[in-house]
Amino acid sequence: MKGHNHFEGWYFKQQADCGAAAFIPARHADGGGVAASLQIVTDAGTHCVPYDARALSVDRRGPRIVLGRNVFSPKGLHLDVHAAGAEVFGDLVYQNPVRLPYDIMGPFCRVPFMECRHSVFSMRHDVSGHLTVNGREMDFSGGAGYIEGDRGRSFPKRYLWTQCCFPEGSLMLSAADIPFPGGVFTGIIGVVYFHGRQHRLATYLGARLLRPGERAAVVRQGAYMLEAALLSESGTLLRAPVRGGMTRLVRESLVCRAAYRFSKSGETLFDFVTDRASFEYEYGS
Repeated sequence: MKGHNHFEGWYFKQQADCGAAAFIPARHADGGGVAASLQIVTDAGTHCVPYDARALSVDRRGPRIVLGRNVFSPKGLHLDVHAAGAEVFGDLVYQNPVRLPYDIMGPFCRVPFMECRHSVFSMRHDVSGHLTVNGREMDFSGGAGYIEGDRGRSFPKRYLWTQCCFPEGSLMLSAADIPFPGGVFTGIIGVVYFHGRQHRLATYLGARLLRPGERAAVVRQGAYMLEAALLSESGTLLRAPVRGGMTRLVRESLVCRAAYRFSKSGETLFDFVTDRASFEYEYGS
């Protein structure tokens, strides 16, 4: 696959009273060859385990990813990692996924030259089971999970992403600089799942970013407004793709303190502060 620059990765996050963990299996090609990796993210730190590309198989209909002895799917996870600095094993079961009625990218999912395409496979699902992460026992019974994915050539140069599961639902918001013929525009995708209903915010539905920045975003779409603000972070460095190669480092706070407010026509639907938010940003100068 020499000369082909491409990446594809999937993000499986779970949180419970024990804490949070996210697993990112990925395939990446930087023009000189193809490789695979597994990033393991907890509130205690991050580990990146390299794999031969032949150890990875993908069924995108699920999606279902097999990487070495590890299995990732909408039905759950099987972890069996024994590498330098990373000993992770156990099983998690997922139930009652909340799926989107159509692609989060909307009409942009058909545009052939997009730098990065995003997918959301489950806004929220129930999690049960146990993991052992570097000797730490993590009981995720009664927890909640979230699954998304990205594919393309590179992550956006500037972007903000946040995700949070909360008692009445979950939310995801991403705002990014999107290269396009003739320049760059701010692309927004997001979903608020609240009391059993999905509210989608997106550029193709008229959403606008009113206040971008490293620590906050305000998005308005018609009568709806979503505000997200990072209050305190505990970030770790993750590897991100540049022209297919995992050469960029970005900072993600898997578990941090953040504030969210969602309103319609000036009426507040929710307004809360949580210590279980996830936040990632690259909106520096």
